[in-house]
Amino acid sequence: MSSPQTANLVTVESVSVSYGVKPVLDGVSLGVSAGDRIGVVGRNGGGKSTLVKLLAGQSQPQSGRVARARGLRTDLLGQQDDLDPTATVRAVVLGAAAEHVWASDPQAREAVQTLLAGLDLDAVIAPLSGGERRRVALARLLVGDQDLLILDEPTNHLDIEVIAWLASHLARRFAAARGRGLVVVTHDRWFLDAVCDTTWEVHEATVSSYAGGYAAYVLARAERDRQGATGQAKRTQLIRKELAWLRRGPPARTSKPQFRIDAANALIDAEPAARDSLALSRLATTRLGKKVLELENVTVQRGGRNLLDQVTARFGPGDRIGILGPNGAGKTTLLRLLGGDVDGGVAPDSGRVDRGSTVAVGHLTQGPGDLDLRRTPLQTVEDIGRVAVSGGGELGGGQLLERFGFVGDRLVTPIRDLSGGERRRLQVLRVLLDQLNVLLLDEPTNDLDIDTLTVLEDFLDGWPGTLFVVSHDRYFLERVCDHIWALPGDGSFTMLTGGVEDYLTRGSGRGTTEPGKAPQEAASGSGSADRPGGSGRTGQAQRRTAGKQLARVERQLAKIDAHERQLHADLAEHASNFSRVCALDIELRSVLADKARLEEEWLETAAEADGPNC
Repeated sequence: MSSPQTANLVTVESVSVSYGVKPVLDGVSLGVSAGDRIGVVGRNGGGKSTLVKLLAGQSQPQSGRVARARGLRTDLLGQQDDLDPTATVRAVVLGAAAEHVWASDPQAREAVQTLLAGLDLDAVIAPLSGGERRRVALARLLVGDQDLLILDEPTNHLDIEVIAWLASHLARRFAAARGRGLVVVTHDRWFLDAVCDTTWEVHEATVSSYAGGYAAYVLARAERDRQGATGQAKRTQLIRKELAWLRRGPPARTSKPQFRIDAANALIDAEPAARDSLALSRLATTRLGKKVLELENVTVQRGGRNLLDQVTARFGPGDRIGILGPNGAGKTTLLRLLGGDVDGGVAPDSGRVDRGSTVAVGHLTQGPGDLDLRRTPLQTVEDIGRVAVSGGGELGGGQLLERFGFVGDRLVTPIRDLSGGERRRLQVLRVLLDQLNVLLLDEPTNDLDIDTLTVLEDFLDGWPGTLFVVSHDRYFLERVCDHIWALPGDGSFTMLTGGVEDYLTRGSGRGTTEPGKAPQEAASGSGSADRPGGSGRTGQAQRRTAGKQLARVERQLAKIDAHERQLHADLAEHASNFSRVCALDIELRSVLADKARLEEEWLETAAEADGPNC
């Protein structure tokens, strides 16, 4: 069957869908054209999955019309896979294709090498873990040849290295294949920016379209709310804060800006930094004292190997630590070690863990937690007092319930009748309300939509305590944490001065080997994947040169960031010495000017390193 030649792949005209009396989509008209890369965002339960099932032809509207181009080849990766439990991995992904056939296709070979690394191709599907099944389902689609590929939460269960590979793979694949389209539903904001050039927001039974990825969507949405100016002050404030972070934070150094800098600056000129780290550190010291958690020559063994091997580390009041590592490296075990007796804590096999006398630990696990399913969200928080935040403010349980999306009848709905995403929201909120001063968050972004993630980040901006976060959500880590530590699974536990990018650079060879093949062989076998036909060597050389210059600028920025933090600490220490404060202030202004100059240089160099059509 030939590929469709029409510009429009799918056209949706005046489509409406309701569940009971609740409209999910009401009179929606939109289309997917050849060359589109569309990201779909919106609240959990807002209609995103309903929309993509309509696009894929897996469901029909109650009214309206969905037209597809003749001969359209479409595949949908749903949130739940439909794999045959009795089939083998090879049969599901490759069908009856001979090895020399799929191995000669760079696209299929790359997907198999990356997503199925460590899996036996002849293994049966039934005993595989949820994460392994997700990789198999994704690999099955990526070895195919579709005109329209639709992915619903493709990053679920993937570690940060595979997410980075998937973003690169999709961007290259659909930039080159201009006659095809991609639609992605995801709450991973970094992934949206890396892959998509259009964003659809599903809200209030309608769909709004914005040009660009997540950063452009935030700008356009903030401007829309500013112009509307009708009862959305809180929502607009959160969006503006998010925009300020996008402009000033690490994401601005990891992708080219996708919105006009002048327009962004007009909205955020009066917006303060995401959080006042100095004020939070002072408040955290008041609550915690100087000693929080210390590891002294700690060794932890599981399954015959050392997850931690003679590790020594110290964490103080107000530290915000992100923890990265491949699946199975022991990140959850590490949190349980730090938590002590909280939620089934573990003890080291050797060495010791010292905790400050005032430490009170809260642990958000990946499991369902201890929510009483008979109670309502309102009953769950009614025994909680008001929670202090930085700046002297306080928030009550009811206020936070509203912020986390529990309004109207959802406040008094039994927890057993809530969706999985709503239960996760309530579980996160319950931990935040427990008046603790050390938080251990294990994959806190699971099942949370972007709006809820923004609210959670806003709350953590003002939370005065020590924070440890395990997550594969790159955006969330960079947004919430000040330092990134790596747990690679070899027994080490080290801080990465270059953050997430440093981690990906160090682990750039892992997780991409074909089953049964050494990493070196896999790398040599797929070397031509990035330059079809061997063309573009001159451009690649230029990008390599720009990449080296980019690394130099990033090293300088890292040094300036460290110098800036030290100056802020010195200002706090010598606050009563007027002459010393004046001298430090002059030095700080000079450092900030150098930082601004380097960031502009970074943006220009990043554009050269990315090359055209990125």
